[in-house]
Amino acid sequence: MKFIHRFAYYLVGLVIGLFFVALVFSGKDTRCNYFPNARVLNDLRNKPFYYSDKASLILAEKWIDTADIKNTLQFGDVDFDQSNIDLKKGKLYIIEGKTIKNQEVTLKVINYADRAVLEDITKK
Repeated sequence: MKFIHRFAYYLVGLVIGLFFVALVFSGKDTRCNYFPNARVLNDLRNKPFYYSDKASLILAEKWIDTADIKNTLQFGDVDFDQSNIDLKKGKLYIIEGKTIKNQEVTLKVINYADRAVLEDITKK
């Protein structure tokens, strides 16, 4: 069998295989969170998110807003040296990020089984 015929069979099989893979994965909300930082942030984003009284007072100061919080929960870095501590039947996570104005912030979030609560916001 000539090379061109083998190559044609290969391409036909490749196209059919790609079609089935696209068919299986289309419409699914799949995520590939392999690293611990991505897993924690994804878990916090997918739960109902609440603000403590202290965090609400800090948000009222207008140097940070909820868009900055969401941005930090999307692109922030979890400090695992200070995090994953059992607190109030949940786990405390320290997340470092930046505001839209490039101000570094640290969020203290308690991750419960059914919700996430922002406890504190601090400037660096």
